[in-house]
Amino acid sequence: MMRRVMRWTGSLRARLLVFLLAAIVLAAGAQALVAYRTVLKEADDIFDYHMQQMALSLRAGLPPSAAVGGLGGAEQNFEFVVQVWTVDGVRIFESAEEAALPQLAVLGFADVRARGTTYRVFSMQTRGLVIQVAQDMAARRNMAGSLALRTIVPVALMAPLLMLVVWWVVSLSLAPVARVRRQVASRQADDLSPVSEENLPEEVRPLVQELNLLFGRVRHAFDAQKHFVADAAHELRSPLAALKLQVQGLQRAPDDAARTLAVSRLSAGIDRATRLVEQMLALARHEASMAAGAKPETVDLAEVARLAISDAVAAAQARRIDIGVAQADAGATVSGQPEALRMLLRNLIDNAVKYTPEEGRVDVGIVKRADAVELRVDDSGPGLPEAERARVLDRFYRSGEPQAPGSGLGLAIVKSIADLHGATVALEKSESLGGLCVRVVFAPREKVDSV
Repeated sequence: MMRRVMRWTGSLRARLLVFLLAAIVLAAGAQALVAYRTVLKEADDIFDYHMQQMALSLRAGLPPSAAVGGLGGAEQNFEFVVQVWTVDGVRIFESAEEAALPQLAVLGFADVRARGTTYRVFSMQTRGLVIQVAQDMAARRNMAGSLALRTIVPVALMAPLLMLVVWWVVSLSLAPVARVRRQVASRQADDLSPVSEENLPEEVRPLVQELNLLFGRVRHAFDAQKHFVADAAHELRSPLAALKLQVQGLQRAPDDAARTLAVSRLSAGIDRATRLVEQMLALARHEASMAAGAKPETVDLAEVARLAISDAVAAAQARRIDIGVAQADAGATVSGQPEALRMLLRNLIDNAVKYTPEEGRVDVGIVKRADAVELRVDDSGPGLPEAERARVLDRFYRSGEPQAPGSGLGLAIVKSIADLHGATVALEKSESLGGLCVRVVFAPREKVDSV
């Protein structure tokens, strides 16, 4: 029972109908009450007017019996009772003997108690006579009540009709909402196509638009997951096959020297496979955060550079590579996700350290311009041929350099994070170190926030 009540009160249709129908009932009741009281008042005025006209007709010389017969008599429940008195108090005419109304000293209208009821009496004096016209208030109320009830009958008949009209209008107005509900309810789990906005009212269209945006984000997340699974299945096949061959080589090693070499190669293969899995998981986490629409924050790129360099110091020192911040302009901030930006710079630094020869150099620069903020990483490595600069941003593309084979995901992650932050990635020859220079240019914060 409670669940049924909650379902009823939670329905927009039910709420509208309850409020509107209650308003109709209250309005109809108020109108009927006002009409009833108004008609009673007007009926009193009309009856008083008739009593006054009867007295005036008697003063004009009309016989009392004729006046009473013209306006009502004893045979009509004594609606009107006429009495004529002399100024000495002698009653010379009475239309209803049972009335026995006393002579009034006051002229005009008055209420008189007689025979256990109340009479409305009008008295007029003329040429030595006092004319009294009276009406039983009970009879007056009965006739006035009948007249008042006849006036409120149309209101009582119109109220149910108006309720039906309201029911129909509410149902018609909510039909688009019901149509959208049916569209969504009839879909398969993998159907994330936009809901039709055709013929939707302005109040409902924003809701459907936001629903379509949500479907788009979920579809993007599903597509990213599918791509990740497909790429993982494809890219892990080769490293695992290589590891299997290296294990077989270790098993067939004829002496300790061969076994040592096989173990070294196996360890390097495991490291490459581990690095591939780590980068694939990092890319998957980043794409999941993109689909979730994480709220941007104000990020200081100098702090991001400090953290990213600290992550890469061990690998750089192992190869005696000089790594540090060459330039860090004050106030260089962007709007974005701190962890994602740290991942971006970490991948750029790892890529530079990997391809830079021993005792080389890697510089990180943060430049604040009037219309943008630039993050750059220069290295003293062999650089990258111009023909390959566009392709290395694709997933799993590896440069032709044999000395530092990678997973082909580092720069793809950089490109994906840059796109999330409305930034552009440019690869060019480093003017300061002679190797590769990767520049990530961020648009002004207000432009990023408006995207």
